Amino acid sequence: YTCTDTLSLHDALPILDEKTDVSFYDENRTMLYDGLTELGFTCIKPEGAFYLWVKSPVDNEEEFVEEGKKLHLLMVKGSAFGCGGFVRLAYCVSHETVKNSLPAFEKLAQVYGLK
Repeated sequence: YTCTDTLSLHDALPILDEKTDVSFYDENRTMLYDGLTELGFTCIKPEGAFYLWVKSPVDNEEEFVEEGKKLHLLMVKGSAFGCGGFVRLAYCVSHETVKNSLPAFEKLAQVYGLK
């Protein structure tokens, strides 16, 4: 399909002025970005979506992903998205999940001599 039918567009009219509270994602983004950069990781601060890109401290980001798994951190290698040398983290999770991940990231930073 290349366009929405008229009936669907008509049904959408009442919700056009609705607002979505995205402060939840902003809080998670800030907590994760600030926490990781304080630990010495280099990150790209997201301006949209809910993914944070972290530069791998080693050339092979797959090695970095595997090291993170040992600490129960789930990171996706950036080369899967055409961004080799980086990993992608999703922060569309609970605040507690982000907060509870930071001690593991601190251990990971220590593995690579960042902190």
